Amino acid sequence: MDKPRYQRILLKLSGEALSGERGYGIDSNILNQYAAEIKNVVQAGVQVAIVIGGGNIFRGKDVEKTGIDRVQGDHMGMMATIINGIAIQASLEKIGLPSRLLSAVRVEAICEPYIQRRAVRHLEKNRVIIFGAGTGNPFFTTDSAASLRANEIGADVVLKGTKVDGVYTADPAKDPTATRYTHISFDEVIAKELNVMDMTAFTLCRENNLPIIVFDMNRPGNLRRIVEGEDGVGTLIS
Repeated sequence: MDKPRYQRILLKLSGEALSGERGYGIDSNILNQYAAEIKNVVQAGVQVAIVIGGGNIFRGKDVEKTGIDRVQGDHMGMMATIINGIAIQASLEKIGLPSRLLSAVRVEAICEPYIQRRAVRHLEKNRVIIFGAGTGNPFFTTDSAASLRANEIGADVVLKGTKVDGVYTADPAKDPTATRYTHISFDEVIAKELNVMDMTAFTLCRENNLPIIVFDMNRPGNLRRIVEGEDGVGTLIS
């Protein structure tokens, strides 16, 4: 292929996506599929960083009804992202792709602590890096972690891999007339109140002119098509 459009990407994956059809836990088939997709773009010369959610295991914001404090719940959610990160790392290394799991909270027996300069150095050595434990702080989503880390490592784009193929005028599951945007501005997303990311994450990208692409990660080849610069895959927000 020609030189990729994006040299360094931040791939945001939801924890729920890893659960596949079951809706919970980790589906090995999805894990292997994602690892193959990531290897495909790394072999094309793209540097890849990943932020993974933990919703397939635990969601911190949903715990208040159980009596668990929100801060403790978010800490539990951070641990869930580390579990998912270990699973992704194992899948990548199984197919010969060197990777490093970096955690925003210290868990030295399992993974490296996050240090910005170290993360960039890993990328320069063509290692895939996986950011675990979100930002390391309660009340911040993994979308916010993705935006923050993308800016810190100088990523060219945030790629939000989901189960849908982009951003729509309305919920396509509820409105059959909903149409997909191929490109939309940050300001239009805010004006139309479209749900792309939480506002903290979205604003961080907007203020730093960091484009976001929302796309269907489950369709084989989509990730490669995006980094190659194929237009019309997902929705570009810039």
